[in-house]
Amino acid sequence: MAVSWRQKLTIGVLIVYWPALFTLTHIPVPQLVRKAGVFDVNLHFIAYLILVFLFWFAFNPDHKVNWRRASVWWALLVLAGYGMIDELLQSCIAGRSCDARDFVANLVGLLTGLILFSFLSFWPALLITVGIVIFALTNVAQVNLSDLVPLTNAIFHFFAYGFFTVVWIQCLLVWAKSDRYLFLSSKVPGGKWFIMAFTLPAVFLLAVRLFSTILGKAFVLQDVVIAIAGIATAVFLAYLFALFHRTQA
Repeated sequence: MAVSWRQKLTIGVLIVYWPALFTLTHIPVPQLVRKAGVFDVNLHFIAYLILVFLFWFAFNPDHKVNWRRASVWWALLVLAGYGMIDELLQSCIAGRSCDARDFVANLVGLLTGLILFSFLSFWPALLITVGIVIFALTNVAQVNLSDLVPLTNAIFHFFAYGFFTVVWIQCLLVWAKSDRYLFLSSKVPGGKWFIMAFTLPAVFLLAVRLFSTILGKAFVLQDVVIAIAGIATAVFLAYLFALFHRTQA
Protein backbone atom coordinates (compact mmCIF):
# COMPACT_ATOMS: atom_id res chain seq x y z
CA MET A 1 0.00 0.00 0.00
CA ALA A 2 1.35 3.40 -1.01
CA VAL A 3 2.39 5.75 1.79
CA SER A 4 1.03 9.29 1.40
CA TRP A 5 3.22 12.39 1.76
CA ARG A 6 1.28 13.27 4.91
CA GLN A 7 2.09 9.93 6.52
CA LYS A 8 5.75 10.17 5.46
CA LEU A 9 5.96 13.63 7.01
CA THR A 10 4.30 12.43 10.22
CA ILE A 11 6.69 9.49 10.49
CA GLY A 12 9.65 11.80 9.82
CA VAL A 13 8.60 14.24 12.53
CA LEU A 14 8.03 11.33 14.96
CA ILE A 15 11.53 9.98 14.26
CA VAL A 16 12.99 13.37 15.14
CA TYR A 17 10.62 14.29 17.98
CA TRP A 18 10.80 11.12 20.09
CA PRO A 19 14.62 11.03 20.48
CA ALA A 20 14.60 14.79 21.09
CA LEU A 21 11.99 14.34 23.82
CA PHE A 22 14.07 11.56 25.41
CA THR A 23 17.16 13.76 25.33
CA LEU A 24 15.41 16.76 26.90
CA THR A 25 14.02 14.66 29.73
CA HIS A 26 17.43 13.18 30.52
CA ILE A 27 19.48 16.31 30.99
CA PRO A 28 19.49 18.57 34.05
CA VAL A 29 16.62 21.06 34.06
CA PRO A 30 17.88 24.26 32.34
CA GLN A 31 18.24 27.26 34.62
CA LEU A 32 16.05 29.28 32.26
CA VAL A 33 13.15 26.88 32.84
CA ARG A 34 13.54 27.26 36.60
CA LYS A 35 13.75 31.03 36.29
CA ALA A 36 10.54 31.12 34.22
CA GLY A 37 8.68 29.22 36.93
CA VAL A 38 7.39 26.66 34.45
CA PHE A 39 4.88 24.11 35.73
CA ASP A 40 6.57 20.78 34.99
CA VAL A 41 3.35 18.74 34.80
CA ASN A 42 2.06 21.02 32.04
CA LEU A 43 5.15 20.34 29.96
CA HIS A 44 4.66 16.59 30.42
CA PHE A 45 1.04 16.86 29.30
CA ILE A 46 2.01 18.85 26.19
CA ALA A 47 4.92 16.54 25.33
CA TYR A 48 2.83 13.37 25.46
CA LEU A 49 -0.14 14.93 23.67
CA ILE A 50 2.19 15.69 20.75
CA LEU A 51 3.79 12.25 21.01
CA VAL A 52 0.49 10.36 20.85
CA PHE A 53 -0.67 12.48 17.90
CA LEU A 54 2.47 11.66 15.91
CA PHE A 55 2.45 8.00 16.99
CA TRP A 56 -1.20 7.36 16.17
CA PHE A 57 -1.33 9.09 12.78
CA ALA A 58 2.06 7.73 11.72
CA PHE A 59 0.55 4.24 11.78
CA ASN A 60 -3.14 5.11 11.26
CA PRO A 61 -3.11 8.12 8.92
CA ASP A 62 -6.69 7.73 7.73
CA HIS A 63 -8.41 6.20 10.75
CA LYS A 64 -9.92 7.65 13.88
CA VAL A 65 -9.39 5.88 17.19
CA ASN A 66 -11.73 2.92 17.59
CA TRP A 67 -11.64 1.67 21.17
CA ARG A 68 -12.93 -1.72 20.03
CA ARG A 69 -9.74 -2.34 18.07
CA ALA A 70 -6.54 -3.66 19.59
CA SER A 71 -4.38 -0.99 17.91
CA VAL A 72 -5.48 1.78 20.26
CA TRP A 73 -4.75 -0.32 23.35
CA TRP A 74 -1.33 -1.27 21.98
CA ALA A 75 -0.58 2.41 21.33
CA LEU A 76 -1.63 3.31 24.87
CA LEU A 77 0.39 0.42 26.34
CA VAL A 78 3.55 1.28 24.40
CA LEU A 79 3.45 5.01 25.14
CA ALA A 80 2.37 4.64 28.78
CA GLY A 81 5.11 2.04 29.26
CA TYR A 82 7.62 4.41 27.72
CA GLY A 83 6.41 7.20 30.00
CA MET A 84 6.91 5.01 33.06
CA ILE A 85 10.41 3.94 31.99
CA ASP A 86 11.24 7.55 31.17
CA GLU A 87 10.30 8.65 34.69
CA LEU A 88 12.27 5.83 36.31
CA LEU A 89 15.41 6.71 34.31
CA GLN A 90 15.16 10.37 35.34
CA SER A 91 15.98 9.37 38.91
CA CYS A 92 19.54 8.79 37.65
CA ILE A 93 19.87 12.36 36.33
CA ALA A 94 21.25 15.12 38.56
CA GLY A 95 18.52 17.59 39.47
CA ARG A 96 15.71 15.30 38.32
CA SER A 97 13.61 12.72 40.11
CA CYS A 98 11.02 10.05 39.44
CA ASP A 99 7.74 11.85 40.07
CA ALA A 100 4.37 10.09 40.02
CA ARG A 101 2.66 13.39 39.17
CA ASP A 102 4.70 13.66 35.99
CA PHE A 103 3.69 10.14 34.98
CA VAL A 104 0.03 10.99 35.61
CA ALA A 105 0.47 14.09 33.42
CA ASN A 106 1.98 11.88 30.71
CA LEU A 107 -0.99 9.54 30.94
CA VAL A 108 -3.50 12.39 30.85
CA GLY A 109 -1.82 13.75 27.72
CA LEU A 110 -2.03 10.33 26.05
CA LEU A 111 -5.68 9.79 26.97
CA THR A 112 -6.66 13.33 25.99
CA GLY A 113 -5.17 12.77 22.56
CA LEU A 114 -6.74 9.37 22.01
CA ILE A 115 -10.16 10.63 23.09
CA LEU A 116 -9.89 13.57 20.69
CA PHE A 117 -8.79 11.28 17.88
CA SER A 118 -11.90 9.18 18.47
CA PHE A 119 -13.93 12.04 16.98
CA LEU A 120 -11.46 13.86 14.74
CA SER A 121 -9.61 12.89 11.58
CA PHE A 122 -6.02 14.00 10.90
CA TRP A 123 -6.40 17.70 10.03
CA PRO A 124 -9.02 18.68 12.65
CA ALA A 125 -7.06 16.62 15.20
CA LEU A 126 -3.88 18.49 14.29
CA LEU A 127 -5.70 21.83 14.56
CA ILE A 128 -6.98 21.05 18.06
CA THR A 129 -3.61 19.65 19.14
CA VAL A 130 -1.75 22.74 17.94
CA GLY A 131 -4.33 24.94 19.63
CA ILE A 132 -3.91 23.13 22.95
CA VAL A 133 -0.11 23.33 22.70
CA ILE A 134 -0.20 27.08 21.95
CA PHE A 135 -2.64 27.71 24.78
CA ALA A 136 -0.60 25.66 27.25
CA LEU A 137 2.80 27.07 26.29
CA THR A 138 1.44 30.62 26.50
CA ASN A 139 0.35 30.03 30.09
CA VAL A 140 2.91 27.47 31.25
CA ALA A 141 5.26 30.01 32.86
CA GLN A 142 4.60 32.14 35.93
CA VAL A 143 6.41 35.12 34.39
CA ASN A 144 5.92 36.96 31.11
CA LEU A 145 8.18 35.26 28.58
CA SER A 146 8.27 38.49 26.56
CA ASP A 147 10.40 39.94 29.38
CA LEU A 148 12.55 36.85 29.95
CA VAL A 149 13.23 35.69 26.36
CA PRO A 150 11.87 38.41 24.05
CA LEU A 151 13.31 37.07 20.77
CA THR A 152 12.27 33.45 21.41
CA ASN A 153 8.83 34.62 22.51
CA ALA A 154 8.41 36.69 19.33
CA ILE A 155 9.49 33.77 17.11
CA PHE A 156 7.07 31.48 18.93
CA HIS A 157 4.09 33.80 18.44
CA PHE A 158 4.81 34.35 14.74
CA PHE A 159 5.36 30.74 13.74
CA ALA A 160 2.92 29.10 16.19
CA TYR A 161 -0.04 31.17 15.02
CA GLY A 162 1.14 30.99 11.43
CA PHE A 163 1.21 27.19 11.63
CA PHE A 164 -2.20 27.13 13.34
CA THR A 165 -3.54 29.17 10.41
CA VAL A 166 -1.97 26.86 7.83
CA VAL A 167 -3.61 23.84 9.45
CA TRP A 168 -6.96 25.68 9.63
CA ILE A 169 -6.74 26.53 5.92
CA GLN A 170 -6.01 22.88 5.18
CA CYS A 171 -9.16 21.95 7.11
CA LEU A 172 -11.11 24.38 4.92
CA LEU A 173 -9.68 22.77 1.80
CA VAL A 174 -10.63 19.28 3.01
CA TRP A 175 -14.19 20.44 3.73
CA ALA A 176 -14.37 22.11 0.32
CA LYS A 177 -13.49 18.84 -1.39
CA SER A 178 -16.27 17.11 0.52
CA ASP A 179 -18.71 19.83 -0.64
CA ARG A 180 -19.55 20.79 2.93
CA TYR A 181 -18.76 24.42 2.07
CA LEU A 182 -19.33 24.95 -1.63
CA PHE A 183 -18.12 28.56 -1.64
CA LEU A 184 -14.66 27.31 -0.66
CA SER A 185 -14.31 25.08 -3.68
CA SER A 186 -13.27 27.76 -6.18
CA LYS A 187 -9.68 27.60 -7.41
CA VAL A 188 -8.96 31.20 -6.38
CA PRO A 189 -10.02 32.15 -2.82
CA GLY A 190 -12.69 34.81 -2.60
CA GLY A 191 -13.87 37.20 0.08
CA LYS A 192 -15.65 34.58 2.19
CA TRP A 193 -12.57 32.39 2.09
CA PHE A 194 -10.38 35.21 3.42
CA ILE A 195 -12.85 35.93 6.20
CA MET A 196 -13.00 32.29 7.31
CA ALA A 197 -9.24 31.77 6.93
CA PHE A 198 -8.41 34.78 9.10
CA THR A 199 -11.26 34.87 11.62
CA LEU A 200 -10.78 31.62 13.57
CA PRO A 201 -7.02 32.11 14.19
CA ALA A 202 -7.66 35.75 15.20
CA VAL A 203 -10.47 34.78 17.59
CA PHE A 204 -8.31 32.00 19.04
CA LEU A 205 -5.46 34.47 19.58
CA LEU A 206 -7.70 36.91 21.43
CA ALA A 207 -9.17 34.08 23.55
CA VAL A 208 -5.70 32.92 24.59
CA ARG A 209 -4.62 36.47 25.46
CA LEU A 210 -7.82 37.10 27.39
CA PHE A 211 -7.33 33.94 29.44
CA SER A 212 -3.73 34.94 30.16
CA THR A 213 -4.95 38.32 31.36
CA ILE A 214 -7.47 36.64 33.66
CA LEU A 215 -4.59 34.62 35.12
CA GLY A 216 -2.92 37.90 36.01
CA LYS A 217 -0.38 38.20 33.20
CA ALA A 218 0.19 41.51 31.48
CA PHE A 219 -1.45 42.06 28.10
CA VAL A 220 1.53 42.41 25.75
CA LEU A 221 0.39 44.19 22.60
CA GLN A 222 3.63 43.30 20.81
CA ASP A 223 2.84 39.57 21.13
CA VAL A 224 -0.60 40.14 19.60
CA VAL A 225 0.81 42.15 16.71
CA ILE A 226 3.47 39.52 15.96
CA ALA A 227 0.89 36.71 16.10
CA ILE A 228 -1.45 38.61 13.74
CA ALA A 229 1.51 39.08 11.39
CA GLY A 230 2.04 35.30 11.44
CA ILE A 231 -1.65 34.70 10.70
CA ALA A 232 -1.70 37.24 7.87
CA THR A 233 1.49 35.80 6.36
CA ALA A 234 0.01 32.30 6.33
CA VAL A 235 -3.20 33.51 4.66
CA PHE A 236 -1.26 35.51 2.07
CA LEU A 237 1.03 32.59 1.21
CA ALA A 238 -1.98 30.27 0.89
CA TYR A 239 -3.54 32.75 -1.54
CA LEU A 240 -0.35 32.91 -3.61
CA PHE A 241 -0.20 29.10 -3.61
CA ALA A 242 -3.78 28.96 -4.94
CA LEU A 243 -2.92 31.47 -7.69
CA PHE A 244 0.16 29.45 -8.65
CA HIS A 245 -1.88 26.27 -8.98
CA ARG A 246 -4.44 28.09 -11.10
CA THR A 247 -1.75 29.22 -13.55
CA GLN A 248 -0.39 25.66 -13.71
CA ALA A 249 -3.83 24.15 -14.38
